[in-house]
Amino acid sequence: MVELDQKIFLFLNSLHSPFFDSVMWILSLKTVWIPLYLVIIWMIIRKYGKLSWTPLLMIPLLVLIDDQGSSLIKRLTERPRPCHEPDLAGMVYTVRGYCAGMYGFVSGHASNSFGVAAFSASLLGSRWFALAIFIWAALVSYSRIYLGVHYPGDIIGGALLGLTAGFGLAWAAKKINQRIKQ
Repeated sequence: MVELDQKIFLFLNSLHSPFFDSVMWILSLKTVWIPLYLVIIWMIIRKYGKLSWTPLLMIPLLVLIDDQGSSLIKRLTERPRPCHEPDLAGMVYTVRGYCAGMYGFVSGHASNSFGVAAFSASLLGSRWFALAIFIWAALVSYSRIYLGVHYPGDIIGGALLGLTAGFGLAWAAKKINQRIKQ
């Protein structure tokens, strides 16, 4: 399984160009996501009105679960990032010499982006929004493979963590709002 993960990584990581180096670098910057987050908050407030406080209070919990969950799993598994893997020395393409921390399983970028996608898509209920936000999450996650800092398995693990937290907290917010309405 590890060997297959490395082979898929090396193939995907080898697909690079100067233009996409810049695109993937920018996609990976968390500060670039702030306008999207503000739009999502505005959409939640618009849809839920006085009851928007419930999902808005879940957002910090979502970030905490995704960030701390991925950090904890990284410390427990201690799987080196591809750019730190001695067996792949000289084969990993990185952008701007960036390699991040030592361990990569699970991807925090994948857990955060898929967590936001699951949470907001579930709460907002628009098919077009859901399609767009999940494409965004997939692109952000792929950027981490492109940059040489995560294996596909790291991305899948992070996505599963984010999806679980995002859908779970959206479900909880809906249930709380249903009880408040009664």
